[in-house]
Amino acid sequence: MQDWWKTTFPKGRQLLKITDANGYPVSIAYGEKGTGKPLFLIHGIGGWSYNWRYNIETLAKYFRVICFDAKGYGFSDKPLYRERNDHQIIEFKRIISALCDRSAIVLAESLGGLISLAVAEDYPELISELIVVNVPIFPDGLPHWGMSLLSQIPLELLQTSDLCRIPSLFAPLVKEILAIERRSVLFDPTKFTEKDAYWMSYPYIHFPGTLTKVAEDIQIAVKEIQLNQNYQPNLITKIQKNLAVIKCPTLILWGQQDSWFSYKHGEKLAKLLPNSQLKIIPNCDHDASSGSPEAVNAAVLEFLKSRPND
Repeated sequence: MQDWWKTTFPKGRQLLKITDANGYPVSIAYGEKGTGKPLFLIHGIGGWSYNWRYNIETLAKYFRVICFDAKGYGFSDKPLYRERNDHQIIEFKRIISALCDRSAIVLAESLGGLISLAVAEDYPELISELIVVNVPIFPDGLPHWGMSLLSQIPLELLQTSDLCRIPSLFAPLVKEILAIERRSVLFDPTKFTEKDAYWMSYPYIHFPGTLTKVAEDIQIAVKEIQLNQNYQPNLITKIQKNLAVIKCPTLILWGQQDSWFSYKHGEKLAKLLPNSQLKIIPNCDHDASSGSPEAVNAAVLEFLKSRPND
């Protein structure tokens, strides 16, 4: 099958070296297309840049679209050491700073949206406009059985499995499990093709460490949710309490049929963000970027075209 990076981006897959939240050098895989103001596309947990396959071409007609795989995901490095709970916030900030000399637009889905809200709070100079999609800002728990399972398996066991290449030995099963999971968050499951199954499962099968790093972020999320529920200091509460400091224009997109987080969360978020607007997308589940790409693209462009150029 043709290299997705080469067929999607003029320069194919590029590598960016950053210092991660632990102080170590890591390589971040990214691709970019188009010219003009930078627009970052931020994937959610378990995904990678391929999640934005139906958005890149359309948005690149108007902006310099930049997709990257977060550390531990997709084609980026997967270090063996354990992570800080805020590592993605720190690393996203460093990626934007390395690739841009001006403030950027950020379009972020699911966990990527939560990370982007934190970056907008802590580093307001980096983000000029923000679009978040189905963001887990008020989580009651893990939304999926697969996440619950991974949250209970010791990371050392998963790491051993990864290093022994167990996922590659059971590649057809891994691909099928991921296909079932991805179809479960689409309003129309038939939109998820065999090609999609191939590419979404590719990092898990071919890059040891992927499963471990995804599970580690899930386990970090579980701890943060538990701390939040017990009224102890945690990142979720910190982000919630600081929403009012976000001054950049913000568009909140939410799937009306989101089976992970109710659109009611979007309504609550809109009330707490002073310069925001909410748009509910009908016939749309949690995976909006690939399940309802036309609606997402149209809403994003309408929002951004209403903004003055800089």
